[in-house]
Amino acid sequence: MAIWLTLCGAIVVIAYLLGSFPTGYIAVKQLKGIDIRQVGSGSTGATNVLRTLGKGPGAFVLVLDALKGVLAIALVYWLFNFNPIQNYIPPTVDAQVWQPWLITIAGLAAILGHSKSIFLGFTGGKSVAISLGILLAMSWQIGLATAVVFAIVVAISRIVSLSSIAGAIAVSIFMVILHQPLPYILFGIAGGLYVILRHRPNIERLLAGTEPKIGQNVPTPEQTT
Repeated sequence: MAIWLTLCGAIVVIAYLLGSFPTGYIAVKQLKGIDIRQVGSGSTGATNVLRTLGKGPGAFVLVLDALKGVLAIALVYWLFNFNPIQNYIPPTVDAQVWQPWLITIAGLAAILGHSKSIFLGFTGGKSVAISLGILLAMSWQIGLATAVVFAIVVAISRIVSLSSIAGAIAVSIFMVILHQPLPYILFGIAGGLYVILRHRPNIERLLAGTEPKIGQNVPTPEQTT
C-alpha cells in the first residue's frame, strides 16, 4: 500500500508541476522580451497573451495550457492501466472508486499550479484554459458543453472574463445533469469557485461597467499575487 500511495502522491505532484509550467510567460518573454505579469491584467493566461501579442500567440497559449490539463489527467489513466504498475495496486484498492478521486485531486493540483506557479514565485493565470483541458479529459461531453457556453457568452458579450465565469458556473450544472461521479461533481464545484475567485478584479470591473471587451486593453495592470 505504501508504494501505491507514493505513486498516487507522485502523480499529484507531477500534475501540479505540469500546471505550473508558465506557457504564457515564456511565450511573451521570447517573442516580446517583457514580463507578461507587468502588462494588461497581470495574468499569464491566454487572454492576456491575446491582448499583448495578438490572436496567434493567444490561441497557441490557449491550446498548450489546455493540453497541460489533459496531460495531468492522462497520467492518472496511465497509472491505473500501465501493466508494470498493476503489481503495486493493493487488492483492496477498487480502481473504479480510486480513479475518479485521484483524477479530481490531480485536476485541482494542476489548476492550482497554473495560477500559483512554483516557477513564477506562485503567480500565474486564472486557470480557465487548463480547466477546459481537464474537463475534456475527465468527460469530453462536459468539456464540450462548457466550451459551448463560453463561446455563446463571448459571442454575445465580447467579454472573456464574463464568459469564463459563465463556464465556471455551468460546469457544476452539467456534472449533475449528466450524472457524473461524486468526485467529479466536487471538482466542478471547487474548480468553478476557484476560477470565479481568480476573476475578482474582473467582477469588480464588470459591476463598474469598465471591463474591457475583446480588442480593448485592461485599464490598469493588476498583479496576480
